[in-house]
Amino acid sequence: MDHPERERNHVRAIAEELGFEFCTGENRRLHGGAYGNAVLTRLPILSEHNHDITWKKYEPRGCLEVNVTLGTQPLSIYNVHLGTSFFERRYQATKLLDVVNENREAAPRMILGDFNEWPRGLASHLLEHHFQTAGPPRLLGRAWSYPGILPLAHVDHIYHDSSLELTEVKVHRSRVALIASDHLPIVADLRLR
Repeated sequence: MDHPERERNHVRAIAEELGFEFCTGENRRLHGGAYGNAVLTRLPILSEHNHDITWKKYEPRGCLEVNVTLGTQPLSIYNVHLGTSFFERRYQATKLLDVVNENREAAPRMILGDFNEWPRGLASHLLEHHFQTAGPPRLLGRAWSYPGILPLAHVDHIYHDSSLELTEVKVHRSRVALIASDHLPIVADLRLR
């Protein structure tokens, strides 16, 4: 049986298969479907908001803010995919910091995604100054996640408030991961202190 809606909305299809809740931060339409950032979670979703961090006339970019409940504690997750241009990322780095600092007292925060910084840039420096980093163990001196088939760069990052404790982090390498994305996923286990 053909399922055109599932073909256009991969996030919904994956979430339904896993029994997860999901949010999509649509930045543009592509072939009839939403294109942007997504969060899938087992946790109850309290709210969501997609912040526009587009620079000038470049490709539309967003930061998807999703607030979930972890037990009785709220948790704010910010999922971002920064642009590929140096000046675009510089603008987005400061805009991203403004976004995540809007409600810094409301809940512990996690910022994660593809930062597109092959050498470390302003986004990495700003976030490392304000947050803890959940960097995976380094293989041959580097924590490579992109491109998945032959990783040469560390462009995917997870940052978090000090009220969250990192218990484990790794780059997930599997055939399924290579089929699903051109990035290898970084998997981090965090818990409230």
